[in-house]
Amino acid sequence: MERSVNVTVVYYSSTGTIHRLATEMVETAEKHGAEVRLVRAAELAPATAIESRPAWKAHLLDTADVPVAAVDDVLWADAVVFGTPTRFGNVSAQLKQFIDTLGPAWFSGLLANKVYSAFTSGGSVHGGMETTLVSIYNMVCHFGGIIVPPGGDFNPYGTSHVLGADNRPVCDVVLRAAQVQAERVVRVARALKEV
Repeated sequence: MERSVNVTVVYYSSTGTIHRLATEMVETAEKHGAEVRLVRAAELAPATAIESRPAWKAHLLDTADVPVAAVDDVLWADAVVFGTPTRFGNVSAQLKQFIDTLGPAWFSGLLANKVYSAFTSGGSVHGGMETTLVSIYNMVCHFGGIIVPPGGDFNPYGTSHVLGADNRPVCDVVLRAAQVQAERVVRVARALKEV
């Protein structure tokens, strides 16, 4: 009998791209037998910024029912998957602020030996998506975590979607990458629990 695996997907999404990838990760992890929590980083942007972009405001309203991430969501998990848009080649302020709240758990050794993975999106092919993912993995190394990238023919660091100037929706190729990544996260987390 396979052991149960707890997976938390923690994401920040302003207009919905990262949320779409997060839901694909959740659905795939559940299909592979994981118990999954989907939580979002709290919004930090001022109301004037949100109001200036109708898609941003609409997405916030559409996802108001998604719980805001708490430290307990990470402690509960055997595997944590972080999702963030790329911001100047780095993690969004919203997700970084949540990760910073994990300091006491890190200090107590409670973040070690968990599986971690990450995914992102950006405006252009060379928009810093790989450095965004690596910056998350730098933090995971401090946690004592086990990095599980998707491997294979996809971005070796994590699922990535290029929005482009026309704000392209997530395509089937990128969704397939998310499925491969989520399945691998569950498989590795389960194998570690059986050791």
